This record gives sequence, structure tokens and C-alpha cells, in this order.
Amino acid sequence: MKPLNTISLNYTILLIFCAQNLFCLKAPENGTGEAALAAQSSDRGGICKSMVESNGYDCEEHWVITKDGYVLNVLRIPLGRFVGCRKARNRPPVLLQHGMLLDARSWMLLPTKRSLPFNLADNGYDVWLVNSRGTECSEGHTSLNHYDPAYWNWSWDELVAYDLPATFQYVYNQTGQKLHFVGHSQGTLMVMAAMSRDQLLNMLRSAALLCPIAYLGHTTSLLSRFITDNFIAEALHSLGLYKFDLNDLITMRTLKIICRIPSVDCSNMFTPYTGQNCCIKRSKTEIFLDHQPQPTAMKNVIHMCQMVRRGTLTMYDYNDCDENIKHYGQPTPPAYNMTCIPNDLPIFLSYGGADALSDVNDVKLLLDCLKHHDPGKIVVQYIESYAHADYLMAEKAKEDVYDPLIVFLNKLP
Repeated sequence: MKPLNTISLNYTILLIFCAQNLFCLKAPENGTGEAALAAQSSDRGGICKSMVESNGYDCEEHWVITKDGYVLNVLRIPLGRFVGCRKARNRPPVLLQHGMLLDARSWMLLPTKRSLPFNLADNGYDVWLVNSRGTECSEGHTSLNHYDPAYWNWSWDELVAYDLPATFQYVYNQTGQKLHFVGHSQGTLMVMAAMSRDQLLNMLRSAALLCPIAYLGHTTSLLSRFITDNFIAEALHSLGLYKFDLNDLITMRTLKIICRIPSVDCSNMFTPYTGQNCCIKRSKTEIFLDHQPQPTAMKNVIHMCQMVRRGTLTMYDYNDCDENIKHYGQPTPPAYNMTCIPNDLPIFLSYGGADALSDVNDVKLLLDCLKHHDPGKIVVQYIESYAHADYLMAEKAKEDVYDPLIVFLNKLP
């Protein structure tokens, strides 16, 4: 079986995406808010039915409204599948936050016995999975339409300021307990930015950071560098394109057709973006393409590109002193200071040697910021062969990452 030329394929997809966004703008759909999105979720069958209940677990759908009006779909797996797991009370809540261009389904791409959410549930945890704003299951807003440009006027700053606090508060209110947090990629950036500003700490029990993103100046991701160096996102935004969505009809149909040709091996299709993943089977790639990638705001992509170019960790830069002063009260965007993360907060941090996004050198910068952390409160795991997608899809992710993570959680008071 010949491997697909993944670099050429991914660049082709990007060009198709740009062309479609220029010439094939979609018409708006009717319906906003929680009720409309609940109806849409019901029409689709929902993640609960398709990926959780179908595997023998109870599942609940919840709707969280942020202060700026976004309606977030949050899934709950309240109990494990086995009899002993179903009798436990006061199960500690664990909140799982996915990364950029993904949704909650990214945590369930592996078989049931090997997926993190189900393992947590079977080990006595009350599992909550967030779908971030703009993803398929969290398209709602109390007043804006999903196709309104104003709907997409956000970056990860707003995920930190609005989505994370709303979700934390909701889960805390539902369970009456502090949360364990598990983030992947952008999910780690969100919680670290919040912690650096002394936010959410009164509701946070621990933080697990998988493929931590704080600095991006050393990233070797070919696609990220291509988009950044050629100012692709900025150009599209200037043309009035506010939504970054690779999951359009033509692109994904083309990719799925190519990857289902028996002579084509798409198991390395992530390499130009994530780095060379060590342990992903072809079948997992096909499952991934059934649900991912998910949309995000073009402004969010621009914010990430700013981090890559500058190697810094600041709020979104409007590249205009007056505009920055309007938003921040100063001519330059404020920085997120990772040294301000509390030294006594229990942290599990895992990163891979082959990760092109969460590059080893950038993770070392983060670890240097955490050098005064209480050594009894932090576990750092390094897996030389792992890249970005391995943390979600590797055949041995359970043994390599999830089991040590659950051991870490079990030891906490």
C-alpha cells in the first residue's frame, strides 16, 4: 500500500478551501439560541446517541449560555458501564476540553475500552465534555445567526473570558464539587491563560495538559507555517471571510473518497500539520474524517499566527494602537504570564518529542515558567515518539497517557 503524498494533499485542500470561500458563500439558516440548537442536535441524533449510548453508557446533553450569548453543547457521562461503577456517589467531575478544529468527539475516536472519557467514567469519575463555540453542536447564540459575521468575531481570548468560566460554573453548580480539567492543545492554552490571571481557581481541583500550547514560536508544523508565513488567514479576513472551515462539502468529500481507495494509505495525513504521529491506524483516520475537522473563527487562526510569528503569549493584537487602546486600555495587547500559575495547583503535563505544534522547545519555555512549581504537585511526562494526534488516536494512548493520568487523579485528595 502506497502512502499518500500528504503535503500535496493538504495544500490542495487549503487551496480548495480558499477558492470555495471566495465563490461559494452559504446562505443563512433560520433559528438561533438554545431551543433551536437542541432541535438541530435532536435531528442529527446527537453525540450522546451516536457515540456514548451506543457503547452502553448513560449520556446527558446540557446547554450552557455564555455571557456574550453563545450556546454551548456539553455532554455528561455520569456513570460507568459496569455495576460497581454505577453505584458510586459524589463522583468527582472531570471536564474535557478539546483543541482547535476539533470537538468533543475527538476524545472518543478510539475503541470504547481505550478512550479517555469512558475510562474515566469506569474509574469513578463524572465526565463532562465541551463542544466549543462555532463547532457543529455549539452553533447557537441568543441573538446572532451562525452565518452573521459578528458571530465569528472572537479568538481564544473569548474562549478564556467567556466559554471556560460559563462551563466551569455550570458543572460546579450541577455537581457541587471542584473540577478536574483535562485539555488537549488549544484546550490547555485556555485553562493556562485563565489560571495565569487567577481565574477559575476556586472551582479547579487539578489540570491535565496534553500537548500543552503556551508558546508557538518554534513550531515546525508545515501547514501552520504556510498559513502564517503567507498571511493566509489575514488575507481571507480582509476579504470579509470570518469563518475558517475545512469541513466544507467539496473538500471533505474529495478527501474521504481519496482515503477510501484501497491503494491509498491516509494514516499519515496529519503529518504536515501535527508532526509524524507514531501509532495511528488507517481505520482511525477514516473515523476522524466522519466528524472532523470542525470550524473556528478566522480571527482565532490569526491570533494563533501572531503567536507563531512573535513567539509570545499575548491577547489578540489588532495591529492598530487606537484599536488596542479601545479594547485593552493600552497600545499593545496584554500578556498572559505563565509564571503566575499557582505553584500549588496539581498539574499533569504530557508532551511528545515528535509534536510539530506543541514543539519540544516551546514546551521547555513553558516548563521554565513552571520551574518554581511545588515538585510534589506536578507530573511531567515526555513520550519521545508521540506527536499531536497520538494523544487522541494512538493505539497505546491508554497505556502510555490515560492510565498514568488516571493514577495521577486517583492520588489527589
